[in-house]
Amino acid sequence: MDDDRPDVLLTGLLFYDLVLTGLGGPPTPGEEIWTRGMGCGPGGIANLAVAASRFGLRTSLATVFGDDFYGEHCRDVLRDQEGVDLSLSRTADGWPTPVTVSVAYGHDRALLTHGQEPPYSQDVLMGDPPEARTALVHLEARPREWLAKAAANGTQIYGDVGWDPAQEWSPALLDQLALCHAFLPNETEAMAYTRTDSAMAALGTLSELVPVAVVTRGGDGAIAVDQITGEYAEVAALDTAVLDATGAGDVFGASFVAASLGGWPLTERLRFAVLAAGLSVRHHGGALAAPGWYGVARWWRSQTDPDVRGAYGFLADRIPADPGPPVHHAPVTPPASHTSVGPRAFEGTH
Repeated sequence: MDDDRPDVLLTGLLFYDLVLTGLGGPPTPGEEIWTRGMGCGPGGIANLAVAASRFGLRTSLATVFGDDFYGEHCRDVLRDQEGVDLSLSRTADGWPTPVTVSVAYGHDRALLTHGQEPPYSQDVLMGDPPEARTALVHLEARPREWLAKAAANGTQIYGDVGWDPAQEWSPALLDQLALCHAFLPNETEAMAYTRTDSAMAALGTLSELVPVAVVTRGGDGAIAVDQITGEYAEVAALDTAVLDATGAGDVFGASFVAASLGGWPLTERLRFAVLAAGLSVRHHGGALAAPGWYGVARWWRSQTDPDVRGAYGFLADRIPADPGPPVHHAPVTPPASHTSVGPRAFEGTH
């Protein structure tokens, strides 16, 4: 019997991202810096939506768009270009779409955002959430009502967390892991919430709270434990030039879900997610940096190093026969007409 449920259910705040790259260092007051690179496009929760959709997953997104240029542009890109289902999303009259300027330099970036609290909460957008195979969720200090409903529907919850600006890192947040199938924090977050002093120790604690625990380690790769299968995996990061790391964690999460839905062994799931995240940092950040099957296939065909081909040899059987058309990366400027998004609008050198 065909399973017509969404593969991935998402909700969260969407941003219009303007990414500036090519800085030698961070800006200082009174200084003007000319950057060598720029890109724009949807960001925030759109990072997960595009990354998942580009791996062929049926992706349903519940978010709020402003009734302005930025909202219309992001909606057109997500719905018409990337094939994301927006039936759960709403357009809010008079509400400005949040805009973020990301200033990327080295392996880090600074973010400046203009925005307001959205007029519709996640719980209002979701209501009684539709049945879905998985949901990718940013866990917050205050539990969302829809999350328990989705878990009760049989949806497997893959959770992550963001930076705690108060740096309190309340362990109470981990109570929500009782609803989760998997938890994918980075090592700073994992150690802070578990009150441990190493990524490995944090992983040990988290593996007692959730069936699949993953700790990402940036340039050091990732480690994971799957208590269901009894597997442990540790994977090194790719050696790659970093243009902009914005959204790499979201690409990792969506890729891990895609591999998990395929029933892959843990080491393959982890290698695939590390690879996809590594490919994404080569392009301007935000949603449109996600590589999709096209980017993975192109990378695999280019590999001649026997060690790399050995480690990633499983891709020969995993990459679809038709990986799809080339993906669209972030344009330097948005299309002149935002009523539709055509292929010429995204031609360029990125």
